Amino acid sequence: MSESATLPRPASTLATPLLILGAVLALAPFTSAAVALLGGAAIALIFGNPVHAQTHAWTHRLLPLAVVGLGAEMNLGTVARVGLHGLGYTAISLSLVMGLGLLLGRYLKVDRDAGLLISIGTAICGGSAIAAAAPVLRARPHQVSVALATVFLLNAVALVVFPPIGHMAHLGQDPFGLWAALAIHDTSSVVGAGLAYGPRALEVATTVKLARALWIVPMTLGLGYLVASRRRKAAQAGDKLEAEDALPVKKPWFIGGFLLMAALVTWIPALHAAGHVVAAAAHHVLVLTLFLIGAGLSREALKAVGFRPFLQGLLLWLLVGSLGLGAVKLGLLSVG
Repeated sequence: MSESATLPRPASTLATPLLILGAVLALAPFTSAAVALLGGAAIALIFGNPVHAQTHAWTHRLLPLAVVGLGAEMNLGTVARVGLHGLGYTAISLSLVMGLGLLLGRYLKVDRDAGLLISIGTAICGGSAIAAAAPVLRARPHQVSVALATVFLLNAVALVVFPPIGHMAHLGQDPFGLWAALAIHDTSSVVGAGLAYGPRALEVATTVKLARALWIVPMTLGLGYLVASRRRKAAQAGDKLEAEDALPVKKPWFIGGFLLMAALVTWIPALHAAGHVVAAAAHHVLVLTLFLIGAGLSREALKAVGFRPFLQGLLLWLLVGSLGLGAVKLGLLSVG
């Protein structure tokens, strides 16, 4: 990722104390997911973030742990039923979103790999899918930073606006959870929106989203085949392939951890009480993680998005969200 997209501007002396205070308050029971995210973003944008690298690193450490912990309050039978049912929706939506994304990128004349990364992030699971696809595509740092910044900004908006829209549309918790899982990019915002809407919405949103994240594996395999084909054609044409920096592949190990935790509390009744404690702690860790995600935002990242890639990501997101909302509202999509 390019320096201009990741390094924050010089921070105020108040930044570190405010970040510490904000992190403590994020763990308080009265702090909502949306407030935590917006609070972290406000501190970073107004005062700067002198520990940007640390907050970024802790975000990636805590989010998987929070997702695993949430499995302690899930019933494995429900997880399996909702997750398997959501696989069909995911296959259809993935194909539709990728097709729409590539068409929008071509129409708006967005850089090919940047547009593909934005489409992949929208279709599967945001930053995780982009991070997995980037090294396979041999994407350049600025292409990755543009895609991640676009997805990050839309995730922040989704976390705040989805619950109110769900209430205005009179969605039940099951339809809302399904809609959130299909229309929000990152797992963090999906889980955060479900948490804000209700316990059943959280359960549905998390299980369907994790089932959707499984598509990272066939997606990277398919991209690998396409890239290998592209490289063969370039070699035959005599083009020199440049060595490019890339992000490491992210392995979604937390999916297995989530299922294991759900299995333990489902099959061992003696662990039910402990499971509630673990899940409650995971909720607080998730809110803290969302605060750190907000604190990772910078003015440089906002500028790095650019107009055309951001417009592609915004239009694609609006289309996916609108079509998904209409489908669950009309009962065309359900959790079973």
